[in-house]
Amino acid sequence: MMKRMFRIVAAISIVAAMGGCKAVNTLTDTKKSSQGKPYELIIACSQQEWTGPVGDSLRAVLAAPVPYLNQTEPLFDLLRVQERGLTGLVAEHRNILKIEVDPSIEKAAAGVEYDVTARPQIIVTMMAPSDSALTRYISENRKSIVEVLEQAERDRSIQTNSEFYNTGIDAAVRKTFGVGMKVPKGYTLAKQEADFIWARYEYPTASQGFFVYSYPYEGPEALKPEALIAARNRFAARIPGPSDGSYMTTSDAFPPAFRMFRLEGRLWCELRGFWDVAGDFMGGPFVSYTTVDTKTNRVFTLDGYVYSPKLHKRNFVRGVEHLLYTVHFPDSEKAE
Repeated sequence: MMKRMFRIVAAISIVAAMGGCKAVNTLTDTKKSSQGKPYELIIACSQQEWTGPVGDSLRAVLAAPVPYLNQTEPLFDLLRVQERGLTGLVAEHRNILKIEVDPSIEKAAAGVEYDVTARPQIIVTMMAPSDSALTRYISENRKSIVEVLEQAERDRSIQTNSEFYNTGIDAAVRKTFGVGMKVPKGYTLAKQEADFIWARYEYPTASQGFFVYSYPYEGPEALKPEALIAARNRFAARIPGPSDGSYMTTSDAFPPAFRMFRLEGRLWCELRGFWDVAGDFMGGPFVSYTTVDTKTNRVFTLDGYVYSPKLHKRNFVRGVEHLLYTVHFPDSEKAE
């Protein structure tokens, strides 16, 4: 399964096909470790395609700004090479997108391969009989193209978190909320209370953090955006700022974005926005995920935030996003 190409008419099938494929290292792997940084993407195509409508379409989709960051950052860092340059270390890159335009191709399609020359690796090939057909295909399937590449990065992160995690924080979350959570090593437990846990990962010039909290579920109104923001502010106030009396709160300069989605059958509510420090000058992006633990009839929220005034924030935000995929409720119950 790892070596053969999937010919796919609709790009959405790429995402579906990926679920059964391995995108991470195992102890029996014999291939080289893949090269490149997270969210870095090699695009192999001709100069004509890169400087024409095909290249414009690829940049519009893959280098689109990440929403809700303090400065403009692209979804992926794009590195373009000629197809003949796809050799050596370049061919061992973690993320590769190959473009093939040939009149003999019947219609635009896409395919995906995994771990071809290195592990973990994803190679997506998009093919079409003409530049115009490929441009149209990219536009029509932009969401799925981004999703399959983002999922490859997420799967790597989740696998690493699951293998090398902070057992102390996992134990604290289990004891407090009855929920398992694989948090990467490097995080430290900053505060633990009966209904609240705060952990953070401090870098020399940046900080990642998250807090988990729970409170009684009192009906569907509890999952409305206004109620979620109010709850967030109550618990975020327990995170102190740098000066006396200061604390974290949700910025009201830009209303957080709200959406609902299902993950493994469980309904989640997402808030994505910016946080501030009341009484001081700090802030950054946050993303929170809320569900109802029907076993205890309590609302459960995982809230991740980033402070990085000097460095780019995209990869830090992705890191706290990926924490959601390590949260495991008891198998015996699912949210309605």
